[in-house]
Amino acid sequence: MLLTGLYVPLITPFTATGELATTALEELAHSALADGAAGLVALGTTAEAAALTAEERDTVIEICANACARSGAPLIAGAGTNSTASSIEQVAVLDRRISAALTVVPYYTRPSEDGVIEHFRALAAASPVPLIVYHIPYRTGRTLGAKTLGRIARIPNVAGFKHSAGGIDETTISFLADLPADVSVLAGDDLFTAPLLALGASGAILACANIAARPYAELIAAWRDGSVEHARQLGRRLVPFTRTLFAEPNPTVIKAVLAAHGRIPSPHVRLPLLPASTEATAAALACAEQLALGLLPQR
Repeated sequence: MLLTGLYVPLITPFTATGELATTALEELAHSALADGAAGLVALGTTAEAAALTAEERDTVIEICANACARSGAPLIAGAGTNSTASSIEQVAVLDRRISAALTVVPYYTRPSEDGVIEHFRALAAASPVPLIVYHIPYRTGRTLGAKTLGRIARIPNVAGFKHSAGGIDETTISFLADLPADVSVLAGDDLFTAPLLALGASGAILACANIAARPYAELIAAWRDGSVEHARQLGRRLVPFTRTLFAEPNPTVIKAVLAAHGRIPSPHVRLPLLPASTEATAAALACAEQLALGLLPQR
């Protein structure tokens, strides 16, 4: 399974009283695909998946799967915990319309790097769909070296990585330099998308694309097509926008902007998240307006 292009990790919209806003979710899904996304990601961190009930998670998958089916696009779904046995149980019952499972490196437990490798070996062997390994050490507490990432990449049924290392470090460079041809790396840190694409990532999973899928899809296409100067300019223009959307915990500012634009019924998030501040929302809205007008600074 070759993963290229933009995949949008959809937020989960709620009403002002906290119920799932299904119509808004459906509209967001169709809008992202119409604006150039290659596929969707359901039940990721941006979706507040941990705060959803089992029934709500099923509803989210149903809506996203229907949208992807209409567009002929793949659906990636978040699955897995810091327990190998529980992760196997989750992937075993994935909806048959899901193309791949986004599975996080075991968090909190802090296993050894060999333990992480064996976790994914067991999970990949049991999974009915390919795995996308979600490497995000600043959330999991488990940093992986380039050698370990390379060993995971060579496990059968591992299709790729969502790489969110918090920067472009030596590990990232070494990992991408020795990546198997049939394994994809998707940028997962919105701010570092452009440099990761320049190093060879084939696409991205970007929360900011909930608001502006088209320019992020264009950024990825420009790097892949070799339009280097255009890609550089577009990447620079997107930096201020990205910064404002992550000024407070994800997806609070994104939801505030979507609500202000009338695309979701409210900016409601579930505890332990709190709504975005007035200041952060105003800054993000101003930046979104500048982006829409093409006024963000070029350098």
